[in-house]
Amino acid sequence: MNRYTNLLVAIDPDHEEQPALSRAMDIARKSSAPVKITLFLAIYDFSYEMTSMLSAEERQAMRAGVLKQREEWIDSVVEQNASEGLDIVKHVVWHNRPYESMIAKVFDGDHDLLIKATHQHDKLGSLIFTPTDWHLLRKCPCPVLLVKEHSWPENGKILTAVNVSSENETHEPLNDKLIDEAKAMSKLLTAEVNLVNAYPATPVNVTIELPEFDPASYTDAVRGHHLLQMKALRQKHSIDEEQTFCMEGLPEDVIPAVAKELDAELVILGTTGRVGLSAIFIGNTAEHTIDQLNCDVLAIKPDGYVSPLAPNVGLG
Repeated sequence: MNRYTNLLVAIDPDHEEQPALSRAMDIARKSSAPVKITLFLAIYDFSYEMTSMLSAEERQAMRAGVLKQREEWIDSVVEQNASEGLDIVKHVVWHNRPYESMIAKVFDGDHDLLIKATHQHDKLGSLIFTPTDWHLLRKCPCPVLLVKEHSWPENGKILTAVNVSSENETHEPLNDKLIDEAKAMSKLLTAEVNLVNAYPATPVNVTIELPEFDPASYTDAVRGHHLLQMKALRQKHSIDEEQTFCMEGLPEDVIPAVAKELDAELVILGTTGRVGLSAIFIGNTAEHTIDQLNCDVLAIKPDGYVSPLAPNVGLG
């Protein structure tokens, strides 16, 4: 059964095509359970707040007029897809921070998946973040699906990025969660699940500072450790060896390379939801990776994650 049945879909009024809605409809069509789709639009025009010649009531009336226009536009989008009998509703708000209003709606509507189209670089074909994308990846409590304009063909391939390093105890349950998500999506899409893990290269400074250091032996040991851990993980989840990739390099290089080699239609990865200064100075592997991908991305938070925008947490 599809675990995603209450979808929040970010609509882009600046584009005629709505790939996020198309992806939501793909999920609804393929699902064995009823799926509700909520089309979401946050709009804001600073000029309405700065017009000193208008009273507060007049500014409110102008905002209401803009909201009504957008609602009518969304109604036309819904009508275009009404013939399929899908359960589609709309929610339009006036808010100067789209990501905050989206996350608030996720909490309010108990949505289990947020779908949003993201920019695609014309030359490289990779996904390019907007500031809203970054905030959603870090702070949205439910999975976030970033989509581009292409179809989901049957018998495609899903690539799941796992971390089999034993340094962090949170990796194991997150790996299991990511693979479970991949299997659920594979049933929905009739797709093959693949796993990828990146392990670090030998530090150059160690080789220079320690003449007796044997980089070849070190590399073999690291690779051997990761291969054993990957074997245990794939056997635990009954995944064939041919569908696992364990490669040296940075995750932001290895994952896109394997995704391209497989021509994957979907990459699933975990995101820690790091916020604040640590996010600025350290960054998230998921975010660096997505910039290099040319396919859809499903970002999953670890169990126990609490959004800084949760109603009982505040903005922090």
